[in-house]
Amino acid sequence: MSPRWLTLAATLSVLGGLGVARSQNVPEPPPWQAFMAAGGSDRPQAQAALDDIAVGWRDGYAAMILDVARFLPSPRAGAGATESSPLDIDDDANDGRAGALQRFDDFPPVSRQPAGADTRRRLTTFLERQTGQRFGGDLRAWRRWLWALPSAPHPDYASFKAELYARIDPRFRDFFPTGVKANIRLDEIDWGGVPVNGIPPLRSPKTIPAAEAGWLRDGHLVFGILVNGEARAYPKRILAWHEMAIDRLGGIDLTIVYCTLCGTVIPYESGAGGRRFTFGTSGLLYRSNKLMFDEETQSLWSALEGVPVVGPLAGSGLRLPFHSVVTTTWGEWRRDHPSTTVLSLETGYERNYAEGAAYREYFATDRLMFEVPTIDTRLKNKAEVLVLRAEILGKDATPVAIAVERLRREPVYAFDAGDRRFVVVTSPGGANVVYERGTHAFAPRRADGEIRDTDGRRWRTLPDALVSETGERLARVPAHRAFWFGWIAQHPDTELFK
Repeated sequence: MSPRWLTLAATLSVLGGLGVARSQNVPEPPPWQAFMAAGGSDRPQAQAALDDIAVGWRDGYAAMILDVARFLPSPRAGAGATESSPLDIDDDANDGRAGALQRFDDFPPVSRQPAGADTRRRLTTFLERQTGQRFGGDLRAWRRWLWALPSAPHPDYASFKAELYARIDPRFRDFFPTGVKANIRLDEIDWGGVPVNGIPPLRSPKTIPAAEAGWLRDGHLVFGILVNGEARAYPKRILAWHEMAIDRLGGIDLTIVYCTLCGTVIPYESGAGGRRFTFGTSGLLYRSNKLMFDEETQSLWSALEGVPVVGPLAGSGLRLPFHSVVTTTWGEWRRDHPSTTVLSLETGYERNYAEGAAYREYFATDRLMFEVPTIDTRLKNKAEVLVLRAEILGKDATPVAIAVERLRREPVYAFDAGDRRFVVVTSPGGANVVYERGTHAFAPRRADGEIRDTDGRRWRTLPDALVSETGERLARVPAHRAFWFGWIAQHPDTELFK
């Protein structure tokens, strides 16, 4: 037992076996400290904590039991195991995230309670007794059951989460102050395996002209961004190790967020509502999606939505503006944007920036690393979709997702969303660009690569528009890619074209 846990257990023991004054008819919630003590290796004290929890039990309190069990080894881990993998809730192979992160030697080691598998078994047995469910040690199943219930957390759940996660990194405490405002369920916020900024953002990264990037091959993947006529490529092989780049492009301060787990790159502006924010990586996830934070208020922001979801800014109505991005090859981006710059390998960090090195195993499988409430089987989990967000489509609109595989088969693809009409043009290098087509109808792309409408007129792509030979312009519409599971987990009302 660590000194912190010993101190906690001793304090609770002094309080009389965790006893608290309660009404005879309406039990008061057990103190949040009891849930911490329930995970201790001292069996009598842990059992006293569970007895106290049982008196005031509510099913919503299962979140706290599961949070503690999350950091204990599974009975299936085998004899001699002393701690669990923090990335491996159901004890399956962790799909490469641990391998991707094991080279991050510049953050402090995680301190976890050295309790054994028996403690985790005791906690899940307690859950079965209290809830009537029979999920055993399958924490994923327990979480799916919990998340299907209406949210009814312990009144001090934020304080509990703050202290539990503070044992990993004291800075986590700042994200969960007592009475914190939240627009999402706190019990769906999970630790991603690293401390605050443990995956270090690139801040004002060094860039070089395309001609100096001899280490990039034409087939290497890049995320291409064009703002006010200035083009820059962010190689996947670099950005995957940092997941965030704080940069300035076209005179605009940008926070470019890459959630590797859900396959999403979004270039946000670094300010909203007349305020500028300095963002970092929280080390936390919501539905397997990255939560970033701003240093000014310590609010957590959804990297998928660009809105604050936990903390002082939650519910403020702030939303970060975002810009278009394409996933394409370096050769194609350089050809189409000859004046482009690109991130330099001189990042200030020692990483294996070889093509495909980061998250190799995770990207190679359809299995997930972190739980989401439901799975939509219309597409494979990590099938890529091109998404148009509701705020782009208009008031009362629902989001749209288009299977990238379909866009490969149909490089000129027209669709309608609500009362608006769009066309997606996909380049040979895989870049998907969306335009609002109005009343125009387009023919399939010709073998010679020309884009023509059904009246035979030729069209060409420009950075901000699709332009006909007669000069008519169709405006570009911002869109980005995502893995299907990550997008649909947060946008279940999405209209899918597959």
